[in-house]
Amino acid sequence: MTPVEIDRFFARLAALDPEPRTELLYQDAFTLLVAVVLSAQATDAGVNKATPALFAAAPTPQAMIALGEEKAAALIRTIGLYRTKARNVVALSQQLIERHGGKVPHDRAALEALPGVGRKTANVVLNTIWGDPTIAVDTHVFRVANRTGLAPGKTVEAVEAALMARVPPAYLRHAHHWLILLGRYTCLARRPACERCPVVDLCRFEGRILPAP
Repeated sequence: MTPVEIDRFFARLAALDPEPRTELLYQDAFTLLVAVVLSAQATDAGVNKATPALFAAAPTPQAMIALGEEKAAALIRTIGLYRTKARNVVALSQQLIERHGGKVPHDRAALEALPGVGRKTANVVLNTIWGDPTIAVDTHVFRVANRTGLAPGKTVEAVEAALMARVPPAYLRHAHHWLILLGRYTCLARRPACERCPVVDLCRFEGRILPAP
């Protein structure tokens, strides 16, 4: 995809949804961080079914520690890997208090040092809470970037680097939300819904179905 086509690609997505947002439910930086940690290998919809009760019981790091691993696990047991995730959210809460005064740090290295937090999670928090121009490459973003020819890469790291280099600065803040939503609802894994894709004419996918002239 050429630079001109990439600009058109994002301009169309921006016109359709000027202020895209994560579909995870959260109230602040801490609850977003926890929700993103819980979303690993799980759907946002599945996480959203469990987090209201969890956040009602533990809306702060202090409350999460007081709740404890067993009770946290019981509240999120519908989510895959719930025991490991419960252990991580309690442990990261402890580290937030010990190292950051109970606040979620606006710092990539500090975020990635927390239990259960990887680069993708850090990118989501940095972008959603502070508006940093980061791109979190999940399965949807990876698929869309490769399938469309927007930013091909064999690894998550390669796709992220390609997107950061190719997405016009004006669109960087919201780029990963647009790509996630495009992959989640239109550019589906098994059968992309080309017939309702707003950027199908710019796509490089060999199996794409163009609308009738």
